Amino acid sequence: MGCYEVSLGDTIGVGTPGTVVPMLEAVMSVVPVEKLAVHFHDTYGQSLSNILISLQMGVSVVDSSVAGLGGCPYAKGASGNAATEDVMYMLNGLGIKTGVDLGKVMAAGVHLQAPGAPVWVQGSDGSEQGYRERLEALRQD
Repeated sequence: MGCYEVSLGDTIGVGTPGTVVPMLEAVMSVVPVEKLAVHFHDTYGQSLSNILISLQMGVSVVDSSVAGLGGCPYAKGASGNAATEDVMYMLNGLGIKTGVDLGKVMAAGVHLQAPGAPVWVQGSDGSEQGYRERLEALRQD
């Protein structure tokens, strides 16, 4: 193939499981699933759903970023990347071991933000939750 991986990106965040499945099926007809990666943005709150369906179809490489930081220069106003914390929480819930400490990743997200600035992330239920509140709740568990 000449490369080690093909990363399929939805950088404007418009994909849904209903569009991800046929896209993956088409690509998997010419590229082995072991060579695929996915990259979803969370503009419409679909990144976790898209990641889950990709995992169920055999994809094992997923891009994410701490606190969902980042965005797409071609899509003004679009949300950032899938938050690593949310992806890890989902993977933990599925019994998939990552070997990464979720609390440390969340602490890194807080460290990246300006001191005292309100930090908000979209929760998996679509609501906005305070990032620091989520970190404190995790520390108490």
